[in-house]
Amino acid sequence: MSNADPLVRPLVRPLRRGASAARRAVEAEWGALYRAVRIPIARRGLAAIPLTLVATASIVAFQVLQHTAAGAALVQRTGVIQASLPLWQELLRTPLSLFVPAPDLPVWGAAVQVFLVFGIAEVTLGRWRTLLLAVLGSLAGTLYARNGVRIGPHEVFGLPFADAFARDTGPSAAVVALAVCVAWRYRAWFTGGLLVLGLALEQALLPNMAGAEHLAAIVFAITASAYGEAIGRQLGRTAGALRSALALGPITEQVRRAGTGGQLTA
Repeated sequence: MSNADPLVRPLVRPLRRGASAARRAVEAEWGALYRAVRIPIARRGLAAIPLTLVATASIVAFQVLQHTAAGAALVQRTGVIQASLPLWQELLRTPLSLFVPAPDLPVWGAAVQVFLVFGIAEVTLGRWRTLLLAVLGSLAGTLYARNGVRIGPHEVFGLPFADAFARDTGPSAAVVALAVCVAWRYRAWFTGGLLVLGLALEQALLPNMAGAEHLAAIVFAITASAYGEAIGRQLGRTAGALRSALALGPITEQVRRAGTGGQLTA
């Protein structure tokens, strides 16, 4: 074995360097996010994500409800939106619509998406910010679909007129918006870029209304994240300037008094 060591070492050394580089890349991409999620969950368990639990339960409840005769009519009137509806109805139904899964798709897919992405967002972005971003991300997709149908399929960002009567529900646009916001917040650029690229390629290869709404949700999430970060930096600079002014105030007064006292003494 010792005779083989000189032959093995040149092979092992690059593998070790590669493994070390991979660990550094994983830490840079997901380390801060992992710690931000792990600590609250380890301390409080599922109590740390009440919004996520309610949202996931709502997905399952709406799925069960819409497969009953009376429940289907109720869901249709309160949570189903279409681009052909009056704008006020779309706006009023949007918050509930993101919890109404597609009736012809497995509900577990929507439930798992919501549980994972909403859960991560809730413990990293905060409960109310998560809810606000989810609703606004879904609304961005809804309004895009409405305007896309209005301008028609022959324009660059237009949609077929038949999409005006398509059922436009589900949490996917909200999930996409939250995922992009979390990736931006924790600088998971590769993960966020991969998500954006994947959804863009999907829409390019298989154009559909849902894919277009996902891209609208991405544009909203990037805009909201960049704007929020810029506002945060400005507030930080303002707070720093105020702290400096408050700290220098007493010192300035002491210097002024010392100077005045020196003049009187002279």
